[in-house]
Amino acid sequence: MKQEQKKAQKQAAATESKSPSLAIRSQYIKDLSFEIPTAPTLFQNISSQPHLTVDVNVVAEKLGDLTHDVALTLALNSDVDGQKLFILELTYAAILDLEAPEEHVDSILNIDIPTLLFPFARNIIAQCLMEGGLPPVMLNPIDFSAVYAARLAAKGKN
Repeated sequence: MKQEQKKAQKQAAATESKSPSLAIRSQYIKDLSFEIPTAPTLFQNISSQPHLTVDVNVVAEKLGDLTHDVALTLALNSDVDGQKLFILELTYAAILDLEAPEEHVDSILNIDIPTLLFPFARNIIAQCLMEGGLPPVMLNPIDFSAVYAARLAAKGKN
């Protein structure tokens, strides 16, 4: 019985030492651009609901053995009455240390980390729009697993 307990303890210790770990060192705005090209005249003539498009991109870069930089880019374009209302591009990033089985690293960097970054990026976007004199846009949550799958599918076609 004692040998079984010792064996179980050794296995638990081995599993513990290999358990994944994630430490976010910092989050930061890597790039931010905001324009209202037709202001102030456009503000006087808005007569219909603006049309908004959002493009999403995630880029993960290895900086060291365990250190990575993950950048989430959100590009928003809005038109109203045939004119450009605003253009906003934000790249929000994180530097992190990740220790995980190699087969999981890519999905963690491209799905889990952008999911953690998104609420911060969404807040920055809403704040920029409000400070720019526009109503805030509260972006809907993004399914980063679908974004990742689409990117993998596009790579497979090339």
